[in-house]
Amino acid sequence: MVFVENESLFRLSLFLGVLLIMAVWEMVSPMRELNSTKLLRWSSNLGLVVLNALALRILLPLTAAGAAMIAQENGWGFFHIVDIPFSPWIVGLITVMFLDLAVYWQHVLFHVVPPLWRLHLVHHADPDIDVTTGLRFHTMEILISMGLKILLVLALGPPAWAVILFEMVLNSTAMFNHSNVRLPESVDRFLRLFLVTPDMHRVHHSTNLTEANTNFGFNLPWWDRLFRSYRAQPDRGHKGMTIGLSHLQEHRVVRLYWMLLLPFITERGNEPAGQDLKR
Repeated sequence: MVFVENESLFRLSLFLGVLLIMAVWEMVSPMRELNSTKLLRWSSNLGLVVLNALALRILLPLTAAGAAMIAQENGWGFFHIVDIPFSPWIVGLITVMFLDLAVYWQHVLFHVVPPLWRLHLVHHADPDIDVTTGLRFHTMEILISMGLKILLVLALGPPAWAVILFEMVLNSTAMFNHSNVRLPESVDRFLRLFLVTPDMHRVHHSTNLTEANTNFGFNLPWWDRLFRSYRAQPDRGHKGMTIGLSHLQEHRVVRLYWMLLLPFITERGNEPAGQDLKR
């Protein structure tokens, strides 16, 4: 299949295309005024993307798509064990929805489990939210996330093209819903029926932990509604809310070396942001 054979080219082309589109959109119609220097933030956030890509290639000998191919060759996973009379497209749709649900619960866990939160707070420590925030994740979080995804793919046994499609869509929607763009209220309300919008996800990046413990979805908005973690709007509005973590509002939060060190630094306020979710 051409899509699978040219996976890297498709991924890179879509990544650069969405990044460029959202960056231009942010300049033309921004929702919020940024608080920090864009050049420094972008160089650090995108530098982390490059570092994460290298770490995945060097430290993990297998990708999620590769795991799907192995499962197919050996007849492993749910789809190979259970005879389901579905077309390949239905199987692909189930795969995308299942993996998206898994990402939702993984996100919740990264807010609740202390060691995982210390990694994930690198994402939340960004004092602004724009397209590059959707790419700002600690290297160890990326490695853990890929490891979990590989295990899920081996257990499910989906087609490789569906896994690649999911990863490409997830990466694109993460950049979209973290973007600092203004959407008409009517458009936002319509899009929220089937897609996490920038206004919806921005609530999750509030310094108010009650708001930060909502809207965990990255792609599909249904899981937040189903599991009662949905919040429509921030209390102070999108222009009045404060982005980031209340105890980390200094200039250093935008520097790459500090992002890498943060999980290992003991700071007041680094306790799990989602501790109330455990009750």
